[in-house]
Amino acid sequence: MITLKEALTKSKEELDALKVEMEVKAKAGGLNAYIDFSSAGEGIPILIKDNIQVKDWAITSGSEILQGYVAPYNATVIENLFAKGFSAFGRSNMDEFAMGSTTESSFYGVTKNPYGEDRVPGGSSGGSAAAVAGGIAIAALGSDTGGSIRQPAAYCGCVGMKPTYGRVSRFGLGAYASSLDQIGPITQNVEDAAILYDAIASHDEKDSTSSALELKSIVENLNPNRKLTIAVIDNYVSEASEDIQKAYNKTVKALEEAGHTIVHKNMANTKYDIATYYIIATAEATTNLARYDGIRYGNRQEGANLAETFTNTRSLFGEEVQRRILLGNFVLSAGYYDAYYVKAQKVRHLIRDEFNVVFKDADLILSPVAPTVAPKIGSIHDPLEMYKSDMYTIAINLAGLPAISLPVGKDDEGMPIGLQLIGKAFNEQAVFDGALSLEQVIQYTK
Repeated sequence: MITLKEALTKSKEELDALKVEMEVKAKAGGLNAYIDFSSAGEGIPILIKDNIQVKDWAITSGSEILQGYVAPYNATVIENLFAKGFSAFGRSNMDEFAMGSTTESSFYGVTKNPYGEDRVPGGSSGGSAAAVAGGIAIAALGSDTGGSIRQPAAYCGCVGMKPTYGRVSRFGLGAYASSLDQIGPITQNVEDAAILYDAIASHDEKDSTSSALELKSIVENLNPNRKLTIAVIDNYVSEASEDIQKAYNKTVKALEEAGHTIVHKNMANTKYDIATYYIIATAEATTNLARYDGIRYGNRQEGANLAETFTNTRSLFGEEVQRRILLGNFVLSAGYYDAYYVKAQKVRHLIRDEFNVVFKDADLILSPVAPTVAPKIGSIHDPLEMYKSDMYTIAINLAGLPAISLPVGKDDEGMPIGLQLIGKAFNEQAVFDGALSLEQVIQYTK
């Protein structure tokens, strides 16, 4: 598949032919990455996650409860794509309402990892990552609430970037946790990620959390020769598998050889990140999903009375979504609000403060993305085990920081290993510069 940079030079006729080629490849590949092949706009085709509104498309967030819903408007990121000469082409599979780390909770069935069809592609943006890694999409948009762009990108051997919270408009994104969600690119390489990031980043008056800070082109200022100070979190790495630790140590040496300065730091145990994230995220999810009641929104399931209609409709939510709604209601309930939710918000501030302390001595932080490579489909039975797979990514969302995942190697079975570079808020330039430098040093090959 051609890169995004190469696609910028193609004619309309060549791009139209490319869309046909992509559809043929997707149908033949059997990855279940595409839900359908809707097309909107003229230009370079970008695959769209099934929770980003595209006018006149069925947008279902991978859920049965939204079957039959057709988007009446475009998300701001879609309008931005159209304005930059891109088109929306196809919806990608995802975990239901972005709640999951494997894409197994989707109403449409699991997506398969192109590196091993018995492996999950990660989640919740698993369809987007699998399509890009499998050569059936030039690039894709995903959303990242607690690692849902970076983790599937790491599992599938491609690049996934989460912008600073507020840098990309959330208007038109199906909400999971409003204070954590952020749309970002999934691409074949770092430069393509910068191109797509430049296309979607903007201030948006329709999004009250959108930042009005000045935007500068990342692509025009990319500098892989820039020497940066990169922090490694020693106590984080010890919680990862042996394969991840080996790849991490090798990457640290490669960065040193490239002229970057490495500093060693420690941060609080990741168990605090996990507890804090799942309290806040489920509390916000409970509120956001309350509208799906069969009266205001949702695929109404009639009952003998209002209460039965409400119950029947919300029974369409999958098991994982119901679990998180229950947890969210619990932490917001009388008697537990102060003990859990308020305390989690206080810890969230401590996590952000801890990052700021590290950034006093460093431009970037190098971290694993996940504690293991992609697990096998159906191998995770305990929800807590799935939640632990987010241990390295969720703190970045809690602090609202930018981060990029890129492949740095493979394990003995040929499964990709990804690491992430984390930057200061609104310093995407350093994140992309460091990532491009690392990409050139590592020279990862499929």
